[in-house]
Amino acid sequence: MFEKILIANRGEIACRVIKTAKKMGIKTVAVYSDADRNALHVRMADEAVHIGPPPAAESYIVIDKIMDAIKETGAQAVHPGYGFLSENPLFAEALEAAGVAFIGPPVGAIQAMGDKITSKKLAEEAGVSTVPGHMGLIEDAAEAVKISREVGYPVMIKASAGGGGKGMRIAWNDEEAREGFQSSKNEAAASFGDDRIFIEKFITQPRHIEIQVLGDKQGNCIYLNERECSIQRRQQKVIEEAPSPFLTPETRAKMGAEAVALARAVDYCSAGTVEFIVDSEQNFYFLEMNTRLQVEHPVTELITDIDLVEQMIRVAYGEKLALRQSDIGINGWAIESRLYAEDPYRNFLPSIGRLTRYRPPAEIEGAVRNDTGVFEGGEISMFYDPMIAKLCTWAPDREGAIRGMRQALDEFELEGIGHNLPFLSAVMDHPRFISGDISTAFIAEEYPDGFQGAALPEPVLKQLAAGASAMMRVAEIRAAQISGRIDNHERKVGEDFVISLQGVDFEVKIEADKAGSTVNFNDGSSLRVTSDWLPGDALAELEISGEVVIAKVQPIAGGYRMRHRGADLNVIIRTPRLFELSGHMLEKTAPDTSRLLLCPMPGLVVKIDVAVGDEVQEGQALCTVEAMKMENVLRAEKKSVVAGINAAAGDSLAVDEVIMEFE
Repeated sequence: MFEKILIANRGEIACRVIKTAKKMGIKTVAVYSDADRNALHVRMADEAVHIGPPPAAESYIVIDKIMDAIKETGAQAVHPGYGFLSENPLFAEALEAAGVAFIGPPVGAIQAMGDKITSKKLAEEAGVSTVPGHMGLIEDAAEAVKISREVGYPVMIKASAGGGGKGMRIAWNDEEAREGFQSSKNEAAASFGDDRIFIEKFITQPRHIEIQVLGDKQGNCIYLNERECSIQRRQQKVIEEAPSPFLTPETRAKMGAEAVALARAVDYCSAGTVEFIVDSEQNFYFLEMNTRLQVEHPVTELITDIDLVEQMIRVAYGEKLALRQSDIGINGWAIESRLYAEDPYRNFLPSIGRLTRYRPPAEIEGAVRNDTGVFEGGEISMFYDPMIAKLCTWAPDREGAIRGMRQALDEFELEGIGHNLPFLSAVMDHPRFISGDISTAFIAEEYPDGFQGAALPEPVLKQLAAGASAMMRVAEIRAAQISGRIDNHERKVGEDFVISLQGVDFEVKIEADKAGSTVNFNDGSSLRVTSDWLPGDALAELEISGEVVIAKVQPIAGGYRMRHRGADLNVIIRTPRLFELSGHMLEKTAPDTSRLLLCPMPGLVVKIDVAVGDEVQEGQALCTVEAMKMENVLRAEKKSVVAGINAAAGDSLAVDEVIMEFE
């Protein structure tokens, strides 16, 4: 077996590979840029080599720098993770020439399947059903529009070397095709160093289901069931699960057989994934093959008990697969939630900064797993993918896996940056997700105006009101003890309060004892609250009439900020007299920013599309800002005239920095 391997990647996937390598007794080498000098993967590896400045184009995807690190450390093999150089045939060739093992497929398979155009042609030859489209290269935006009309809108504009949602746009008309072509081309060049683009028909209401394959150098190849990846935003997967709640055993077998046939056609070895889109009638069409480890591989590992990274290493070393197709079953259900540094309240725009608090739920072998590459006090950089962690739960059935994920998300503490934890929690409680009736249009359909937080039903609001009032009483009694207001255990803390949250007011009377509090509501109902929560604790685990309720808690003036199941609530606790007087208070109005274009996230200005004095129309592109490898086009919200421009291409902007002013 290899004695030392180098991981040509960063973040959570580098940490993931290091864990398996250590389990196998293999030493590891990390590589890092200036931005990652103190990163977790650098700390975990046995050795680490600096490879350049923060931009990936100057560090992580520079083949010569990786090769120098290999020579310096004497690594015998390289695991590329995903993204960066993982599907770059030139990198695989350089390793082969240097006599270093590539922990991935052969160069021919990467070339054939890594190129989305070539892969579709090969899939057709192998008898795999494919999506209609134009597989030739497209020279410019005008040609992109012409082809899109021929294929028929809507179309998907995709980077040939793409992956991970980068370099992908959906176009519903000529204007979107023209803009989408240029943005896809720019993103593809920045992320993969390859700006070739192709176009295919976009199938509405599809499910995105992929088959995990695994092959060795002796010609053996099997499939390890499927993963459902339909919960996506901007073609970027957000929640995955295995198996799919939609597929029948017959469809699974057909898809698996086609995936293996395609892998055999290119002499595939190592772990890989064949992606399909599936319509409502379970007709499936080949989308692409990823010749690498997928981000969502943990859910497959949880239902098969197979370490895919270990299998990749053993195959690269030349070992024969010890598994046969008959050995592969489905044990239970697994769900993965991708935790991103994206602010759901700002239309999921990237967020950067320091993690002032990072406390994931406790990992439980086989039940709760958190793959991450960050730590409390670390920074989220603007230079790389916004993923913070991949939280996975397993249970014997789907209902149990969802229930486990709800609790794990409730327990996950993360502060300092914008993140999508509230959104993930909301999805877990969404009736459509619970039913399994999902498609890649789920987020667009269920959250057409963006995510503004979940609206909790009244029974849950009642639980939080009871919990907050009990917590307030604990805090008040402690404050009274500290100040000396409680003498000889005589209580001088009130019992009657009005709890206001999410526009609902609850009148309560609290009966407290040493074991907890009974909160009586004016409708005659009551809830018993017990907890070991103390003032200052950021997480409250409350037992409310026999049910465990977990909320993130932060003190605010007059109450608490409580976050629970996708809702972010200010819970205000007042005496009846203060509640009465509050009705006479004036509400603070927000400043008028309607005449300003503010930068919605930290990023780099790619271009300015207008000039001072220009009249702009509603929906017109004003400028493009790039952050975390994604281009974001900012558009006019209404007809206006540009009065001033405060930024230029190449400027780095902070959140809410003024880009333009309008008359």
